[in-house]
Amino acid sequence: MKCIIQRVQYASIVVDEVEIASIKHGILAFVGYSVQDTPKVNSWLAEKLIGYRIFSDSSGKMNLSVKDINGEILIVSNFTLCAQTSKGLRPGFTDAKLPEEASELFTGLYHLLTQYDIPVSTGQFGADMKISLLNDGPVTFILEQ
Repeated sequence: MKCIIQRVQYASIVVDEVEIASIKHGILAFVGYSVQDTPKVNSWLAEKLIGYRIFSDSSGKMNLSVKDINGEILIVSNFTLCAQTSKGLRPGFTDAKLPEEASELFTGLYHLLTQYDIPVSTGQFGADMKISLLNDGPVTFILEQ
């Protein structure tokens, strides 16, 4: 599993010219599942997304989590994160989880995150999404397990 998280002032997703999700201050997370991933990876990722301290405290240090700032999370499934890119000029996707299995994992992650009592939104699995955001910092991290 690979997850790219970005601290954002806002983010939104449009599918077929209709906005389907948006958040204000919080985390935009792109999640890609690999063939070896199991539902167990979602517990680890949910705890990271909720507790990762990437927001500034009153001293300007990254010491606060999205929960601490009453922020929001927008998760987006993104199989391209699992691409093999070391050889050639075209990415390979044999390491990415099959869509049906990845969809189940992604839905499971969403349900785990909603248990933390903070606003969580999602993109539309498998759709051609247009994503707008204002990166805050920029602050971007890659989470892998």
